Amino acid sequence: MVGTLSRRHPQDSSRINIHEDWELRYWTDRWQIPRQHLLDTVKRVGLQVSDVARALGKSA
Repeated sequence: MVGTLSRRHPQDSSRINIHEDWELRYWTDRWQIPRQHLLDTVKRVGLQVSDVARALGKSA
């Protein structure tokens, strides 16, 4: 089952769903950042992937 989770992709690739644990893992793995850093950034700039990526200096 773990292999299945690692292949999941966000349904809405333009927004980060902070209420889905697997989706938080997806973005933290993709950007190689700690979970709390992602949550703090989302709180500061919003849920839009492009805004979060820009704030992190990463590609969306």
